[in-house]
Amino acid sequence: MWVSDIFRAAMNEPQSTPKPAPIPGVDSVIAVASGKGGVGKSTTAVNLALALARAGLSIGLLDADIYGPNVPVMMGRKVQPEMDETRGMIPVEQSGVKFISLGLIAGDGVPIVWRGPMLAKMLTQFVYDVAWAPLDCLIIDLPPGTGDVQLTLTQSVALSGAVIVTTPQEIALEDVRRGIRMFETVDAPVLGILENMSYYVCPSCDEKHYIFAEGGGKRIADNFELPFLGEVPLSAALRTASDTGAPITDKDSPVTQAYDRLADAVQARL
Repeated sequence: MWVSDIFRAAMNEPQSTPKPAPIPGVDSVIAVASGKGGVGKSTTAVNLALALARAGLSIGLLDADIYGPNVPVMMGRKVQPEMDETRGMIPVEQSGVKFISLGLIAGDGVPIVWRGPMLAKMLTQFVYDVAWAPLDCLIIDLPPGTGDVQLTLTQSVALSGAVIVTTPQEIALEDVRRGIRMFETVDAPVLGILENMSYYVCPSCDEKHYIFAEGGGKRIADNFELPFLGEVPLSAALRTASDTGAPITDKDSPVTQAYDRLADAVQARL
């Protein structure tokens, strides 16, 4: 059988699609996704969660990027989750956000060499065997792409919506198109497109420099008739904050303002 025949057969194969279920005690569930890696998806998930918490909401953050669980580093806390009396995990809390990640359990530098069924089992535990409640909103940091993890979560969890993160260049936008169509396939609403690393503000001349092209996120949002959720600048301070686990909270920072606007836009669309 030719590769093209295999592809068509896989695309046309009926999928077993159980009805997505709500998470007890969680009002809304938002997936943060990207078509490819390296566009700042986890950075967006962490800072969106922090911005919503600053707005006074009760927020949880689930790190579903099993192979690359970076959320503990970005949140600045690495401790083993405790168990409650029902043998459920108690999420770790930092900066007003409850979070869980395999990075808290596996340890530093331990590779996760798992096949699909193990991924699905771990994710199901993170969703339903963690003491999330009560939460206004749970943010799920998906891995890049459109694979097992995305399918497991979108078919098992009732998503309130998805935020898709991209950078402006065409090579990233091509993968965004696949991500949008994936959410359409599973009937999960896309809340909008966020463009990361949109521009760099030169400290000497105070002008915007569009290093990775300009306006790509807005164009693809318009093409799919989706909301454009804004631009986040390329920032050395944001990179340092992510690496050191000390999120930027200065209200005068363009980065903080960008994520606060994102949080406002997400709340308005829920």
